[in-house]
Amino acid sequence: MQITETNAEGLKREYKVVVPAASIDEKIDARIAQIAATIKMPGFRPGKIPAKVVKQRYGSSVMGEVLEEAVNETSRNVLDQNNLRPATQPKIEITAFDEGQDLEYSMIVEIMPEFELGDFSDVELVREAAEVDEKEVDEALERIAAANREFETVEDRAAENGDQVVIDFKGFVDGEAFQGGEAEGYALALGSGTFIPGFEDQLLGAKAGEERKVEVSFPEDYGAEHLAGKAAVFETTVKEVQAPKTAGIDDALAEKLGLDNLDALKAAIRDDFRGRYDQISRQKLKRALLDALAGRYEFEVPAGMLEAEFEGIWKQLTDEMARTGQTFESMEKTEDEVREEYRAIALRRVRLGLVLAEVGRVNDVQVADEEVNRALIEQARRFPGQEARVIEYYQKNPDALRALRAPIFEDKVVDHILAQAKVEEKVVSAEDLMKDPDEDGEAGEASDKSEA
Repeated sequence: MQITETNAEGLKREYKVVVPAASIDEKIDARIAQIAATIKMPGFRPGKIPAKVVKQRYGSSVMGEVLEEAVNETSRNVLDQNNLRPATQPKIEITAFDEGQDLEYSMIVEIMPEFELGDFSDVELVREAAEVDEKEVDEALERIAAANREFETVEDRAAENGDQVVIDFKGFVDGEAFQGGEAEGYALALGSGTFIPGFEDQLLGAKAGEERKVEVSFPEDYGAEHLAGKAAVFETTVKEVQAPKTAGIDDALAEKLGLDNLDALKAAIRDDFRGRYDQISRQKLKRALLDALAGRYEFEVPAGMLEAEFEGIWKQLTDEMARTGQTFESMEKTEDEVREEYRAIALRRVRLGLVLAEVGRVNDVQVADEEVNRALIEQARRFPGQEARVIEYYQKNPDALRALRAPIFEDKVVDHILAQAKVEEKVVSAEDLMKDPDEDGEAGEASDKSEA
């Protein structure tokens, strides 16, 4: 094999590779002999089929296999011999080949940049933490009690906001009943916002036994396309009006929720707040770390990685703009200005991703299979009743599994860096902990995305 470097500019390397015809012919002959030993053909004894006959029938497919194998093998050799770490999949183009002739191809590859990591002992960060306020626990208890309150039927009284009405209804669009638009004995809490906007308001003041025609319009973004934006009439009969009972905050409420007593319920609420605060604290600390790392490194990134990252976030932006009707004019910026901003975000993400990946590589940060399995089970639990299908999907899609592995790897790298950094603990109020330090959110968006 002959390798000639034809370009070495920045992170791009280009090579001309020549694979001798003799090497190609040797591989073809070996493959033909392998096929001849296993196939059956009329008129020939097994294993005695002449290579020429086999080549006539299978020559084209064998040639394709051998060329692909030769390109894959020799391109790997190019990378190994030149100690190259590719950042993206090499681009290969066959420039010359005829049967019995040398194989020639060009190979273009972007390589990983080289940079000094240094140590992280001089990184100074503040980890914000908040204590759980008993007032928050009491307010949460009141919300839980209200959500689990019971109702009792009231006689000869009109329905008020906060009441529950038991109704039969049937919906019509353009005079025709539509599927899924009817129910009997449905318990609807007025003011809950459960139904289409305007529906619940038109039942205020209704009494048991009363019939009403409720006229509403489905929202433009309604999930069922055949109903979106359509005017509808619901023929509704109020069967009962039910008033809420006073919500009790006691052991009975806790038992209703599967806990032993009120103290156990309060402890569960505290744990929930604590968990949320810890998660937010972690996110803010990680963001601060990534901000600090972004200011430490300045190196060229592979153009292909940058372009792919930019195209991804630009598509997210334009899709969101199309969904909401937002325009560049409403942002008071030109498209070119917004593109420049988002290209800077893409550059930051790619550079941070390369830094984290290098920290992980140098320090041999590994993600165990059981860690990925735990993430897979957690993902499957988000789709009750479809867990087996979700797990099967990930098992059959290596890219999807890599997407599960990436944030685990990133978090482990972040922990590795934090262990070296100077991290000061600062107790703040829950309100301050919840505050976004960057109101426009773009820096946070750039930081929070999985980079590794």
